[in-house]
Amino acid sequence: MRLYLASRSPRRRELLHQMGIDFDTLIFRDGGRADFEIDETPYPDEDPVAYVERVARAKAEHGRLILNERKLPQRPVLSADTTLEFHGQIIGKPVDAADAVHILRHLSGQTHRVLTGVAVEHLGRTEYVLSISEVRFRVLDADEIRHYVMSGEPLDKAGAYGIQGRAGMFVEHLAGSYTGVMGLPVCETGELLKRFGWRP
Repeated sequence: MRLYLASRSPRRRELLHQMGIDFDTLIFRDGGRADFEIDETPYPDEDPVAYVERVARAKAEHGRLILNERKLPQRPVLSADTTLEFHGQIIGKPVDAADAVHILRHLSGQTHRVLTGVAVEHLGRTEYVLSISEVRFRVLDADEIRHYVMSGEPLDKAGAYGIQGRAGMFVEHLAGSYTGVMGLPVCETGELLKRFGWRP
């Protein structure tokens, strides 16, 4: 099976390669020209579980529209969305370094949930799976938060950290999927792709 990955994430590309899946990348516009169909702004009081499903499905379905517009070969489109839930609140990517510091201070010594939704769309059919992991951080001191934020690593990541990077040192306990926290749960993704005929 060859598919389209509707994501810019280098981590998702690495994990698909790890699974032995061939793919081409679909790039959505961002910034001032971003596609409104995949706006990741949460609705007021939106449930985090509903939020990741809405965004993951929207990305997969918008990817299908791009295929049709560009008259590209018809293959499955895979998309994913990762967010953090902390005390019932959605925590996405930090807007700047100060916001990253603020987020990490809140997560210090606490447990949060990482939700990664994965959607696959093919020929008008969309299937979806959700991975939920619990992550507990040890207590972080102000200096290590500051140094981590200065590295630039947290600025493009949900919850202001990447478990596969330096922030792996912050994780005291993980229950769930390590690759789900990275951004693409390989077990659940493999099972999802089997519904479309993929065989590992």
